[in-house]
Amino acid sequence: MKITVDEKRQVFLLHTENTTYGMAVVDGRFLEHLYYGGRLEDTDIRYLLRTDEAPLVPSQNKRETGAFLDCAPMEYPETGMGDYRESALCVRSIAGHRASELAYAGYEVMEGKPKLPGLPATWGSQADCSTLKIFLKDQLLGLKVTLLYSVFAGSDAVVRSVLAENEGKEPVYIEKILSACLDMDDQDFQVMGLFGSWARERHIQRMPLGYGRQNISSFKGESSHQEHPFMALVTPETTQETGRVYAMNFVYSGNFLAQAEKNQFDSVRMLMGIHPEGFCWKLEPGAQFTAPEVVMVYSGEGLGKMTRTFHDLYRTHLIRSPYLHQKRPILINNWEATYFDFDETKLLDIAREAAELGIEMLVMDDGWFGKRSSDDSSLGDWFVNEEKLKGGLNDLVEKVKALGLKFGIWIEPEMISPDSELYRKHPDWAIQIPGRDITQSRAQYVLDLSRDEVVDGVYQMIADVLRSADISYVKWDMNRQLTTMGSYALPADRQGELFHRYMLGVYRMQERLITDFPDILLENCSGGGARFDAGMLYYSPQIWCSDDTDAIERLEIQEGTALVYPVSAMGAHVSVCPNHAVGRTTPFETRGDVALLGTFGYELDITKLSPQEKELVKEQVARYHQYNDLIREGDYYRLGSVRENGIYDSWMIVDKDKSRALLFYVQVRRRVNVKSRFVRLKGLDPEKNYAAKECCFAGESGTASEWIPADKTVYSGRALMEAGMRLASAYGDFRSRLVEFTQE
Repeated sequence: MKITVDEKRQVFLLHTENTTYGMAVVDGRFLEHLYYGGRLEDTDIRYLLRTDEAPLVPSQNKRETGAFLDCAPMEYPETGMGDYRESALCVRSIAGHRASELAYAGYEVMEGKPKLPGLPATWGSQADCSTLKIFLKDQLLGLKVTLLYSVFAGSDAVVRSVLAENEGKEPVYIEKILSACLDMDDQDFQVMGLFGSWARERHIQRMPLGYGRQNISSFKGESSHQEHPFMALVTPETTQETGRVYAMNFVYSGNFLAQAEKNQFDSVRMLMGIHPEGFCWKLEPGAQFTAPEVVMVYSGEGLGKMTRTFHDLYRTHLIRSPYLHQKRPILINNWEATYFDFDETKLLDIAREAAELGIEMLVMDDGWFGKRSSDDSSLGDWFVNEEKLKGGLNDLVEKVKALGLKFGIWIEPEMISPDSELYRKHPDWAIQIPGRDITQSRAQYVLDLSRDEVVDGVYQMIADVLRSADISYVKWDMNRQLTTMGSYALPADRQGELFHRYMLGVYRMQERLITDFPDILLENCSGGGARFDAGMLYYSPQIWCSDDTDAIERLEIQEGTALVYPVSAMGAHVSVCPNHAVGRTTPFETRGDVALLGTFGYELDITKLSPQEKELVKEQVARYHQYNDLIREGDYYRLGSVRENGIYDSWMIVDKDKSRALLFYVQVRRRVNVKSRFVRLKGLDPEKNYAAKECCFAGESGTASEWIPADKTVYSGRALMEAGMRLASAYGDFRSRLVEFTQE
């Protein structure tokens, strides 16, 4: 990576391995976007600016300053001075005026990367990261804005954030402060995003970008099940290997806005940041506000290159957990096995059977605390329900450990039940508007984590539980959105800070947890996948992907998730059939193969499995240990999508030195009277030869010869990628296969 500053021409260029991002100062004060795309070595590219075209720059044509502002490719556009496209910044003065006029005021280049106080963020050392700071200032308001851009060795990502500082004598109100803007000419773009709902999160959708504004957003207080803090603009020919991609991903877990706008001049403005709905931050003199990061990726080689750029960046510069490069323990969670109906005897029965089959951890889910026998009570009462666990938590944990298993526990620290001891003692701790009923969802309220005493009080209860026994894993859940936004601790002119202050409180709690308990494996969850985002990955190396555990539904969910996030971060389990969410019956082998792409575990009553299924569990456990290092650390390639073809789903993982690979293939729908299929592989070395080995279960009726031609089991990498691997159609729907390739 390299940052080039041409002071004479006032041009700034950020170079990654394969891309260049550029901006320039125009007319002595306006910071304009210059270029983003494939790497350029020359710095004299000011010719890309249209400053010699009407309406010209204000110093040459002041009478048309408004026209200039409304068409110039602004690097950080503002409200109120003449740019009528979506702004990145809106500031209201104490007099009530909504306008700012930021002028270029200097720059700084530093090795390494500054921390963002209280926020999740990428990190880098002085040896592998460089940061450019551009200073802008509004003299009338006394507002200083610093734009931060970081690049990393070996990565094609550009990471951006914004710092606002009040150097004036009066407060100002920030009503909008987005983290990144990208202005460029339209390339017949299509908008790609991730959409869904509870239990069907992150489905890929692609649509043409027309005139006007298209946005992907959430103001639910979470990144949400429905829309995701990711947007890509892609050219029409874009596939996994071809086409231009401009992508943004938000390192934040609360309200967000991602927007693309095509204007009258066929230029496009792409923005991302905290959603302005319900947001207003009072910035006192001398105070600062830091906006969360946006990760930008340009790929001239299609979606696959974009995906692997995100994956590598997050594995090397975002996730901090000591478990990042370790096999995670294979766990069994009792939720779908028992729901709330369990006691110590039932948990030990599950643990005993699990230990015999090679499972390594028992996780006790919801229902262990307070008077919790349904989801109607006790959130906030973080003490053991001794009617269920008669010997107490430590006694249960020691018995589980004696069976050779580790122990994990479920918590939901952000919530409070109206029927709880905590709410009766501290009713003001719930987020609420005085005089209005608090909107209930799942019979629970949300704690006001903008308040230090609430964060401290709840955290201490959780920490006491974790210190009371040898707990190795915590599943942190969050099961509802935020409503009736009001805080007893904030004055009237700061109520608009509550959404963001709440999120800062969540981050503060999680930072304390992983600091005080560094050996605990933290898995985030939010009703499944409502907060599967880059912000959460800063605190936990894995996130529960979705409450829908059906293997076929998971194909599309996991495809969308893996578009941006490392597969090692996807919480994925084998569950019982008929599946609790959709009622589908899927082969046990297929359920295991699909879950193998993620963290891998079980979500069922293992005591009720048949002898044959228990043998399959043993084989799945062995398969996990055989392939997890490759899956966790390797490069991900998408080969086929049932979302697109309606018949099969396929992907592969290739290790970094291209000496080993694993092909996943799921036949979703069996068709009659069809020939075998050639699936073209990706990521291999065309000059190497590979031996192919079918990864069969001993109990399967199909044989390796059904899938791999018996007369040839060694192939050149070039043949596998250009001609493909021949796979015959199996009998029945929902059949899966794994093929391992090793360099000869």
